[in-house]
Amino acid sequence: MSSSLSRRTLLRSIAAGGAAIAAPTALTACSTSSKDRQVSNAGTKLAPWPAYVAAPVPAPELAPSSTGVQAGYTRYPDKLVKAVADKPGRGEKIKVITITYGTPPKPASQNKYWAAMNEALGVEIEFTVVPDADFDAKMATVIAGGDLPDIINVGGGHVLPSKEQFVRARCADLTEFLSGDAIKEYPNLANIPTYSWQGLGRIAGRLYGVPIERPKPNEAIFINRTAFDAAGYKPGMSAEDFAGVVKEASTSKKFALGSSMSTVYGHKTHAMWHGAPNDWEIKDGKAVDMWGTEEFKATLEYLVARNNDKVFYPDASSTSTVDIKTLFYNGTLLSMADGFAGSLLPAQQGIKGAYELDVLTPYTVSDATPHYQQNTGYFGGTYFKKASKDRIKLLLRVLDWLASPFGSEEYQLMHFGVEGTHFTRDATGSPILTSLGLIENKINVPFAYLCDAPTVLFVPGDPELTKRVHAWEQKVMPMMKPNDSAGLVSETLSKHNATLGQLLKDGTTAIISGRSKLSEWDSIYKKWRDQGGAKAADELVKEFESTH
Repeated sequence: MSSSLSRRTLLRSIAAGGAAIAAPTALTACSTSSKDRQVSNAGTKLAPWPAYVAAPVPAPELAPSSTGVQAGYTRYPDKLVKAVADKPGRGEKIKVITITYGTPPKPASQNKYWAAMNEALGVEIEFTVVPDADFDAKMATVIAGGDLPDIINVGGGHVLPSKEQFVRARCADLTEFLSGDAIKEYPNLANIPTYSWQGLGRIAGRLYGVPIERPKPNEAIFINRTAFDAAGYKPGMSAEDFAGVVKEASTSKKFALGSSMSTVYGHKTHAMWHGAPNDWEIKDGKAVDMWGTEEFKATLEYLVARNNDKVFYPDASSTSTVDIKTLFYNGTLLSMADGFAGSLLPAQQGIKGAYELDVLTPYTVSDATPHYQQNTGYFGGTYFKKASKDRIKLLLRVLDWLASPFGSEEYQLMHFGVEGTHFTRDATGSPILTSLGLIENKINVPFAYLCDAPTVLFVPGDPELTKRVHAWEQKVMPMMKPNDSAGLVSETLSKHNATLGQLLKDGTTAIISGRSKLSEWDSIYKKWRDQGGAKAADELVKEFESTH
């Protein structure tokens, strides 16, 4: 999914030197050796990445490509395979904490999906499910506490203060279980592609987490194609013509461009289309960041003009991701900036056929080469509390089950629930969620945010949407630009990225919304550089050179 950074109160306390940032730092203080406290990979012996062994999946109707286009399925497989021979557990209790973008669920005793998953896994999963807007504050409390859940997932773009220091001090080193051929004991985890492990990265040369794979497109702008076409939209049109389209489509009660407080007017997507780097570009011993480029300033100018045209939802800078989704589904918003992989199917289900769903193709800017924001390869990382080897192996077996591939019985249960209860089948055999399935599912009971199979393109009951998105991927994959900092560790960013990120976010929001002038950006950027951005650039170059 895309960045989801709803953390205003917590991060302002961090910026002010509050106790929240001190908690994870204090947790590492018990180690007196600087080597033991190191999180950078520079100068360490690098553990080999887990071996990649592709799992068998059904042949797709729409072919994948070496550039990253996903396999597309217009029909659901007729025959499913069993991906895991035995239940991972024998009735053990496992406490987990993870994010949700939906409605926190009823307890397992009242939730048929949760109960069915527990039965299939052979364990009793005790979820602490945290809404996106509350995630950082909750995690600060968890990290500062004396006891940790067994499984901790940090995802959705959240950047916790001193995360790497916390992980190294209090989470299990999984290198002996995952590195190289060792991962073959968990064949579905071995099916996670190498780029996802590289995106999650190492800490001090070691493997601590398991990534939840995501395809190359990062943030996407989903559109009400019916309304956009009526306003004259053409894929690949100029930025000026696009400005006319979104102005034409917006009325007193409908707004062409919708974004949440987490996506900040979709500014990173627009910056990439103006030719800016994807956060960081490291080349020839130098790190160039997105925010200091002329392309980024041109993006701010463009988005200020769109806000003046009143095409953005008026409360875009203070509306949650969940509320933006609701407004997009009901037609108030004609577009929605959100993470690509995790939003396509919920959007299709949410609009209930009211209009044609599509994804925006980059507009063109004169004298600029449009890029598309390439994902780091993962939604988030799943970490374990330190435990015995037998306990770690149990937790890995649970994740291995959750990573069962498309076309398996396990995948069907996790993604669609129990047949006849959470889904029925249409005439082609595709699973279609029932009203209960829309409430009890992998988002509201977020097993899929602990671990998941590599994603494929499949929209149940809507083969035409699958075809449209597959065609869209074929257009944008050649434009993909990676974030060169993915998987690298900067000591400065590890400790202060939340504060630094909030500085950029607040400045960007203030300028686009009209609360600050565009001319103030240079001073905001200089403050970011002086408070750690410049030092982070030097650290990323050193890290990049030692790991590539």
